[in-house]
Amino acid sequence: MTLSKNKASLLGIGDNVVDFYKDRSEFFPGGNALNVAVLAKRFGLEKAGYIGLVGNDVEGEHVIKSLKAEGIWIDRMRQACGENGKAVVHLDEKGDRVFLGSNKGGIQRQLTLRMEEVDLEAVEEHGCVHTSVFSYLENELPKIRERANAVSFDFSSHLGMDYVKSVAPYITMAFFSGSKLDDQGIDDLIATVAGLGVETVGVTRGSDGAFWQVAGKRYRQGIKPVEVTDTLGAGDSFIAAYISGILMGHSVEESLDEAASFAADTCTRFGAFGHPYKVEEA
Repeated sequence: MTLSKNKASLLGIGDNVVDFYKDRSEFFPGGNALNVAVLAKRFGLEKAGYIGLVGNDVEGEHVIKSLKAEGIWIDRMRQACGENGKAVVHLDEKGDRVFLGSNKGGIQRQLTLRMEEVDLEAVEEHGCVHTSVFSYLENELPKIRERANAVSFDFSSHLGMDYVKSVAPYITMAFFSGSKLDDQGIDDLIATVAGLGVETVGVTRGSDGAFWQVAGKRYRQGIKPVEVTDTLGAGDSFIAAYISGILMGHSVEESLDEAASFAADTCTRFGAFGHPYKVEEA
């Protein structure tokens, strides 16, 4: 698959895992940077790519197979000897995920990505990059930002301001999970991060929807009611759809509404974007 310069294109760089559903004895490909790339293409972007490290085990091979099936550009993905990132999850009676443990990123954490010139050329070709706190790319962000039109970063629930301040100069969009914050806490977080020069700051809070600020203007987006099967990947779906909508020229309001619908649809099935792998019982 060759690349062509396209402003409506996204490159995920960094974390990937497989989410092993213990009660179902099956795992699904996932991880924030990988999910956002796949889900952005599913939403409607003409092209999306992913650069990351996968293991040479069954889990890593399944991640590669799933990305190929989704039509994701993976020419610069690395495969190394070792375990792929893996998280063990359980779903409660509401369909909310409960993490039971992980191998702490597997080979992706052990080796850590380093951006080579050909990777940075891919950054230029895609234009927009998405990564996360789980990708351990902090040292590479200055190089990425220099070559990208836009860089989005998912902090998840990592709210330590020393860390946020170290990342903020190199990103244009910041996303947070605000499940533990009240309205005032979210307002303070958005104001602080925007004050660091980040144009778009978004905070999702589960069933309470999303709190957003773009270029100084505040927005509020509610959720779309749906019969919930599994909430895993809903936040990544929201981010992917929002970024994609903006890249496709939609307004902030339209992009947030589309993101809410897209996230709700993700909640109706298992896994962030499907592709289950059944694990045979020993």
